[in-house]
Amino acid sequence: MDSLDSFVLDVNDVFWTWLLIPVVILAGLYFTVRSGVVQLRLLPEMFRVLFGHTEPAADGKKPVSSFGAFTISAAARVGTGNIAGVATAITLGGPGAVFWMWVMAIVGSASAFVESTLAQLYKVRDRQPGTYRGGPAYYMEKGLKQRWMGVLFAVVITVTFGFVFNAVQANTIVATSQATVKGSEGGWFQPVIGIALAVLLAAVIFGGVRRIAHVTEVLVPAMAVVYILLGAAVVLLNLGDLPRVLADIFGGAFGFREAAGGAMGAALQQGIRRGMFSNEAGLGSAPNAGATAEVSHPVKQGLVQALGVFFDTLLICSITAFIILTVNPELHGRQGADLTQSALQSSLGSWAGHVLTVVVFMLAFSSMIGNYYYGESNIEFLKGSKAVLNGYRLLVLLTVFLGALGSVSLVWNLADVFMGLMALVNLAAIIPLGTIAFRLLDDYVRQRRGGADPVFVRDELADPSGVECWEPT
Repeated sequence: MDSLDSFVLDVNDVFWTWLLIPVVILAGLYFTVRSGVVQLRLLPEMFRVLFGHTEPAADGKKPVSSFGAFTISAAARVGTGNIAGVATAITLGGPGAVFWMWVMAIVGSASAFVESTLAQLYKVRDRQPGTYRGGPAYYMEKGLKQRWMGVLFAVVITVTFGFVFNAVQANTIVATSQATVKGSEGGWFQPVIGIALAVLLAAVIFGGVRRIAHVTEVLVPAMAVVYILLGAAVVLLNLGDLPRVLADIFGGAFGFREAAGGAMGAALQQGIRRGMFSNEAGLGSAPNAGATAEVSHPVKQGLVQALGVFFDTLLICSITAFIILTVNPELHGRQGADLTQSALQSSLGSWAGHVLTVVVFMLAFSSMIGNYYYGESNIEFLKGSKAVLNGYRLLVLLTVFLGALGSVSLVWNLADVFMGLMALVNLAAIIPLGTIAFRLLDDYVRQRRGGADPVFVRDELADPSGVECWEPT
């Protein structure tokens, strides 16, 4: 197992350092410049659109609104990446990794804007009236006219989210549970938790989906609020340490406080890796949720999804960073969520660790459900049979069980490999298609300057082929 972990780590270092990080940074900067820094320029507009009114669908039922699609993607984003991912970044890259997470959130939100705008443009109608589906696989086929590329992405996202990321969620649940359950040090604990998680997830994906989904829709936002309140309490109790924490973050980002020559590189690499896992900007996952919204203009959902990146990283991830760094922990040998957990307990008492265990379970389990459905929607793009879908479900359950047994390091390193592959395929599509998103943005801004609530119809495109929705009314 150790040799496999070392091999995956070596592959990651080369892959991320020499290929993915340069591509992600250059793509984000390109989208930022070409859009006129849309992620900052239209920040007030993002909030206006987020809470905008949505008309009922043809069957009289309320369709998925911008806010609804925002919460769907937020449920997938706000999970272990915010709690365990930030802790891992700080452990491996030092406090400076937090700074680079912030930078990549600001730059990457432009990529999030482009991919979700394209997902809205090339969405297709789902079976129920007033519902839609879409995502990178769809704009690769309909926008680029490259179905093979859409098939490749559908396979990669299914493996990444359905299998690898779900293993990460299971692994994090085990790590936080072990820290609070007495007698969990024995070899029995991980298999038991793994089986329990697989059974619970099976209840969702094989039956009773609507009832359990309705429960999680209530509990997940509540758990996110609980976590924010815990973090705010830690910051307020340690307010005097805030200047030191900020100095550690900014100093560590540029290697000022480290003796090792590679400190800045480690901070940069870990910040970008964990930032992408957390906020998913440019990854190609959030557009699957963004395509479900009923909006009057594709740009509206692009703006909302860009705001989601800020919410995830600049708010939730920053709270985790402050929780950890205010207690000034010894980072060597510490990994993942247990670092966040011990920091909370140091500041608020042992009860906070138990609360975090519940929060992590709810957030991670809801992410499992979201991850599973990302895979299912892309299997639907591939037109898989019922047997294929059931086979996928069984493999997801097996992966969850194995993720509970795996080492923290191996699971996270595998997540990095597949996340990187997924991002490369998605960026290869949205870079050439970006010009369409920028034309849509110009049309949106022009209508807003005229005092209108922007409306788009596909006839406004020079080449509307591939666009199935957006007919003139």
